[in-house]
Amino acid sequence: MNITDIKDPTFLKSLTYSELRDLAKDIRSFLIEQVSKTGGHLSSNLGIVEITIALHAMFESPKDKFIFDVGHQSYVHKILTGRAAGFKQLRQFGGLSGYQNRSESIHDFWEAGHAGTSLSAALGCAIARDLNHEDYQVVTVIGDGSIANGESFEALNHIGSLKPKMIIILNDNNMSISKNVGAFSHSIARLRNSAPYTSLKNEVKEVLERSKVGTVVSKGITGIKETIKRNVIKPSIFTDLGLEYLGPIDGHSYSELFDAYHSANQHNGPVLIHVVTTKGKGFTHSENDEKGNWHGVSQFDPDSGFSLNALPKGHLSYSQVFSETLVRLAKDDEKIVAITPAMIQGSKLDKFFALYPQRSFDTGIAEEHATTLAASLALNGFKPFLSIYSSFLQRSYDQVNHDIARMNCPVVIGIDRAGLVGEDGATHHGVFDVGLLRAIPNITLAMPKDSTEAQQLLFTALQANQAFAIRYPRGSVLFEEVEKFQTIPVGSWELIGDLKTAKAVLIASGPIVNKFVERIEANKLKIAVVNARYLKPLDEKILNSLEKSKLPILSYEGDMLAAGFGSSLLEYFEMKQKTVSIKRMGIEDHFVTHGSLRELREAEGLDVNHVLEEITHLMRKRIGKI
Repeated sequence: MNITDIKDPTFLKSLTYSELRDLAKDIRSFLIEQVSKTGGHLSSNLGIVEITIALHAMFESPKDKFIFDVGHQSYVHKILTGRAAGFKQLRQFGGLSGYQNRSESIHDFWEAGHAGTSLSAALGCAIARDLNHEDYQVVTVIGDGSIANGESFEALNHIGSLKPKMIIILNDNNMSISKNVGAFSHSIARLRNSAPYTSLKNEVKEVLERSKVGTVVSKGITGIKETIKRNVIKPSIFTDLGLEYLGPIDGHSYSELFDAYHSANQHNGPVLIHVVTTKGKGFTHSENDEKGNWHGVSQFDPDSGFSLNALPKGHLSYSQVFSETLVRLAKDDEKIVAITPAMIQGSKLDKFFALYPQRSFDTGIAEEHATTLAASLALNGFKPFLSIYSSFLQRSYDQVNHDIARMNCPVVIGIDRAGLVGEDGATHHGVFDVGLLRAIPNITLAMPKDSTEAQQLLFTALQANQAFAIRYPRGSVLFEEVEKFQTIPVGSWELIGDLKTAKAVLIASGPIVNKFVERIEANKLKIAVVNARYLKPLDEKILNSLEKSKLPILSYEGDMLAAGFGSSLLEYFEMKQKTVSIKRMGIEDHFVTHGSLRELREAEGLDVNHVLEEITHLMRKRIGKI
């Protein structure tokens, strides 16, 4: 069928199994075609097609509430709720979000971009329903990687205590982004490979009902069923937590899905349906992917599977720069260890993990645990490199404060995807870490302008014997391996230009520094640039020179203005009781939408052209006063 003709999910209720299977095939073809053009989350959505179709066929959205954990696997849900035509602009500026989004549709009750929130949200929805004496079902879909998240465990504990009517669909594909790790993952695997409890229960009931005596016993079988659960089948952690467990079932079989959904809907309490699926089903490249390369993709050729966004020759992503440097340093220092919360591939640590498996730790989607683990390893004489996305670092803020900084543990935090990240949007922009970390004592915070500075800053951080965070953006850079590692004095900046001949000063950090310098030199503008590679501590020597120069200063940051780097400059001069003309440019008090980096910077007034226009205006105002 023409997928873009779908207006709402009501048509599903009249389809036969054969027609539903044809629909699933059409949706998979549509997803591959569209995501190959826009990029997005592919494998997770290909694996959940039947689960989502059966949900919309069985229940009634938006009356019944569907909550997808993380939300990146809601593409099929978007299609079935009339948004297929919008996939031409999926994750594009002004187009569809790559996650559930309340402003897009009444069918999106909850929105998120981080793992582990769905169960808490579903419980809140179920409690509200019961308090309001309403009648609807609450269904959450969560992956076997996300359910091991700390917040998920907290919610499961509470759900098992309150026992509200709700359905949890555990989408078990043995993957989160890459392969799952941890004891809980192994526990799910044992369930996946065991005979379903429901099958044994039905067999026992069938045997009992062959006689009159057995029929009587069958009617009072509740106690026997519980005995079977305890003694015949090894109990699962879910039954121990007070949830009714159904499964495992085939997540690509409509008959099994509908039977399970119907049984769960009849139960007056929380039910967990364990559904086994194939991540990336229907697309050979993603089905065979064990590293997570096809979890989130850029534009690609659907036939060959080749990416259409190859890096320029000689370029590496900043994640690769830090990973390659870490590998090089670890060769001569056995105390260096690497830690990541389920982002081996995303943070490009696969080479380190392959070379130094005993010094590599993937904690799963557990940012808080990863951070405290790093603190303890540091106190035991090791040099942990904790690689974590900026937007995920927010989740371990207490651990950074309480466990790393307070005890001054020499942990190096690699803050990946710092700044605006583009198409993933508001939940993933790494624009808050400066304001969050700047307020914590004992932390040095840096950001390199190029690959050379990145390598030297990582070397510096591993030698510093203190808490040290280095932020680096999503994107690539020309990579040249440094011949000799040298420390960059903590708190030292780089002045590019001459304050004596300059008419204004631009202070910035990160790769955009070079873009400013190139444009200023090309246009022969009398603007000195300060590479503030250390966001904390500040370079007081250069700051004092700027105060004496009396030049207008423009402080640029591609992050939130509130509590950001520019604020630290104002605070410094206020404490010194110095009067300085400073104009701050950054993201004002709002969440930034999704789109390309170019579009987002232009929309926020943070592109190079706009910034240079603004500083030129400051120069003219100063000349006018003179």
